[in-house]
Amino acid sequence: MEGQPEHKLDVLGWLGEALEELDRRSLRRMRRCRQSPQGRTIWLDGRELVNFGSNDYLGLAGDPRLAEAVRHGLEKEGWGSGASALVCGRSSAHAALEEALAKFEGCEAALVFPTGFAANAGTIAALVGPGDAVYCDRKNHASIIDGCKLSRADFRVFPHSDVDTLDRLLAKPHKHRRRLVVTDTLFSMDGDLAPIPQLVEVCERHHAILMVDEAHATGVFGDRGRGVVEFFGVEQRVPVRVGTLSKALGSVGGFVVGSRELIEWLVQKARPYMFSTALPGVACYAAVAALEIVKQEPYRRALVLQRAELLRETLKRNGWDVGRSSSQIIPIVVRQPEVALSLARFLETRGLFVPAIRPPAVPDEEACLRVSVTFQHQDGDLHQLVEALGEARRTVGLGDA
Repeated sequence: MEGQPEHKLDVLGWLGEALEELDRRSLRRMRRCRQSPQGRTIWLDGRELVNFGSNDYLGLAGDPRLAEAVRHGLEKEGWGSGASALVCGRSSAHAALEEALAKFEGCEAALVFPTGFAANAGTIAALVGPGDAVYCDRKNHASIIDGCKLSRADFRVFPHSDVDTLDRLLAKPHKHRRRLVVTDTLFSMDGDLAPIPQLVEVCERHHAILMVDEAHATGVFGDRGRGVVEFFGVEQRVPVRVGTLSKALGSVGGFVVGSRELIEWLVQKARPYMFSTALPGVACYAAVAALEIVKQEPYRRALVLQRAELLRETLKRNGWDVGRSSSQIIPIVVRQPEVALSLARFLETRGLFVPAIRPPAVPDEEACLRVSVTFQHQDGDLHQLVEALGEARRTVGLGDA
């Protein structure tokens, strides 16, 4: 058109160079395509691999009982929820799941969110805001960190699992209306447990609210599979507990459990709950079926932790750095992103999928392979992994301890 410049300014022209910089630093992520259900093995980009990358810890994502529950749910619910839970999206399936979660967790009430990310972000911002303070473990999940920032409360980060530093921070004079301490119970990349009993004592002493995220622990830890707070015997002393349906429970969605007053407050104030279309009702059917399996088949979690302990000790004896792992999540710390990528690629040539984890998912200098042990793994799979790692060290000189 007349009067317009011949060349339009490319406002996104910087993207190409920025992506190339990610390539140079071995930090660019490539999306892959899985051509099979989750399971002990998966087909990934046309290759069958033993799957050490899934959070399907109890092997329920592909369990036929969950699939049958979904088929039944489709007949009752259809697929889409159609609206926010506060409009007309909350169905009898959602109500039944919330009742089942509250009973399973031994709490008065529960609230289901579309995702675990939404549960964390929405709950934090509903509990604290301007004039408050929130204290966050340095290695908390991104959903917790983002929730802290979005809350607009004073945001304080304490070193990983450093209860003494948190104690000193909370002991300082303050004028905050409310103070919230938030932590994962099982850290998703390091595989270690938070010092929950000590955190409980510090929060009680300083009148701070303690919120925990049991995402990777629900179904795996505790006599009844309730998570790390049950494992440590402090359930009744942790007022805000978040979990996910998408890991050991094999479905999708997030949830919060606690007092009736807490859940009612979140209904009124948690924006991701208020302004997101509700989770499909059929996902609730799957989650209820999974909860029943967790209750009826405790041997699943016992075997997961037993096999993880065996693998972890074997890796340590072979000179691999597994950090402070004490769970089904075992990092093999190699520090540099390019080393993690090269090692992951080598393992794929030996039929093993073990994802390379790089910043920002982990801090700088903490790149690793993240091994997830599940109920479906066999002893031979663990042996195959150990042997392949040894071959990688001998053949291509990667991962030296």
